[in-house]
Amino acid sequence: MAGKRKNAADTALPPRVYRGKSKYEFHPARGGSISLCPLDAPISQVWSCYEKINNEPLEKANLNKLIEQFFRSVDFNELAVETQKDYRKYSLRVLPVFGKMEPDNIKPEHIRKYMDRRGVASRTQANREKTFLSRVYRWGYERGMVKGNPCKGVKQFKEVSRERYITDAEYSALYNVAPPIVKAAMELAYLCCARQADILALKKSQLIDAGVFIQQGKTGKKQIKAWTERLQQAIKIADGIEIAPGVSSIYVLHQRSGHGYTRDGFNSRWRNAKLLAAKTFSELDFDFTFHDLKAKGISDLEGTLAEKQAISGHKNTAQTARYDRKTEIVPVVGGQKK
Repeated sequence: MAGKRKNAADTALPPRVYRGKSKYEFHPARGGSISLCPLDAPISQVWSCYEKINNEPLEKANLNKLIEQFFRSVDFNELAVETQKDYRKYSLRVLPVFGKMEPDNIKPEHIRKYMDRRGVASRTQANREKTFLSRVYRWGYERGMVKGNPCKGVKQFKEVSRERYITDAEYSALYNVAPPIVKAAMELAYLCCARQADILALKKSQLIDAGVFIQQGKTGKKQIKAWTERLQQAIKIADGIEIAPGVSSIYVLHQRSGHGYTRDGFNSRWRNAKLLAAKTFSELDFDFTFHDLKAKGISDLEGTLAEKQAISGHKNTAQTARYDRKTEIVPVVGGQKK
């Protein structure tokens, strides 16, 4: 027998359907939460979505079904947009192998076999896909949908930390041929020691009197990057990015339409700039990533590792050390100061 609704206005809702933060949510008896439709949808649409879910045949309870439910969950919708894109991409690799299997029939040895085969092409991607699958199982386990997590205890491949340091000559060469959007992004990432996602999400409201306010999407760390003449110049470059007549944008780095850049959209501009730089400066090497700009920034900071950690916003010095890539200059025998 269903309990009495706290809000009388909700009595017209289907059983186990409640108002979430932005959508109606169905909470099945077996556990979990499934998003149905926006809160401004008519009750008829809520019932339609509810009946569609409950009329799905039970025999489809395989890994494909579990992942579908995860993708409809509140937990998934609260992830960063780029993380959601990555998870959907990883699912395209995992589902052809495990999709038709019942989740509880997948064992650690199956995950290990998948990792070994996938690792032939890319050990990094094998690790990421296993992490995604583990996240799905953890979500399902907490809601009574699966009995355990087969990814638990399966060792990931050891990933070699990147050591690429972008030299001043390489940075300057790329900067000189890059369009304004790439120039501004390079400077913000380098000067602020910031991740690409935080730079692309930067809004004009975050430019305050004290500096550039950045809350790291990955760690949640809040910092104000104090103004310097060079940082102010980077913002001036961003102000000069082309925009359609009569259009304004809330983003520091924006498209002509005023919209912010997606990761893929910006990376296309970044790749084109590197190709032009490689063609123009054939004597230099441009085999670095945008994320390596953050490492260059941290490497070029003055001070101890602890001081660099405070500026970078890392949780510990071990994380900062992985970004500190400039080769140390040490004296030879007889060259030490007395």
